[in-house]
Formats: sequence, C-alpha cells, structure tokens
Amino acid sequence: MLVKREDIRALIDVIHHSGKTVVTTNGCFDILHVGHIRYLEKTKSFADYSIVLLNSDKSVRSIKGPSRPVNNENDRAEILSALRYVDYVVLFDEDSPKDLLDEIKPDVYTKGADYTMETLPEADIMKKNGTRVEFIEFVQGKSTTKTIEKMQNA
Repeated sequence: MLVKREDIRALIDVIHHSGKTVVTTNGCFDILHVGHIRYLEKTKSFADYSIVLLNSDKSVRSIKGPSRPVNNENDRAEILSALRYVDYVVLFDEDSPKDLLDEIKPDVYTKGADYTMETLPEADIMKKNGTRVEFIEFVQGKSTTKTIEKMQNA
C-alpha cells in the first residue's frame, strides 16, 4: 500500500505501539527481476512489517540519468505493493532516504551487500537511532541495468 510521506510517522507509531517491528529498505525498483524479489523476501524476514522507500521519478533521474526510470513511480509503487513481501511503500524525492529514515527510525534497515557500515551513506542515521543494519547478497547477474542492456542488444 502506498503511504503518503506525511502519514508514515503515524503509521510507524501504530505499528510500534502494537508491539510489532519495522524493516525498511530503499531503491528504484524500476524493472522488477528475481534479484529484487529475493532481496525483498529476505528484507521481510527481519521484521513484522516491511516498508520500501521508493525513489520518485525525480530522484531516479537524478541518480540514473534522463532515460530512467523506465516505469513511472506510480506503476513501480503499485507493483511493489502487490508483492507479499512488501507491506507499505513511501516515495521520496531526494537522492538519499537519510531524512526519511531519520523520521521513520526503523528497527531494521537492509541494504545490498555491496555496502558495508563503513561505506553505507545512511550509517550515521542508523547508529544515531539504534537501527540494526542487515546486508543482503545480490543475485549474480541480475540487475535492471543488465535487463535494459539485454533488451537493447536483442
């Protein structure tokens, strides 16, 4: 379910007051592939509720360039919301979800295993808020960029 950014803190409060836990992750999730699915499944295993912080179209263009995203933010949010491993989706416009993570204060935060605590841009926020960080291995050879390249070379 897509949740407005201004409503997310109230939702987190309700979840925490019911004794449940929250895990967050973030990304563009432009063209869904098996790597995304396994990543989101593993993310969900760390808490009662999973929230995907989804880069808006503006944010994706800033990070990936003018030809991205392939799918617009509303389509990406709807697709993610349909997955059983995703409970909520929140859009953000910035290049980094640091401010949103500081507001949400999740119990657990997941990131790809290409990061470490030393290279994680959000590490200071995670440490400040006592959030546990879990690094998840990627599925070899699976990425949106590789999918796009394969389609262009077909």
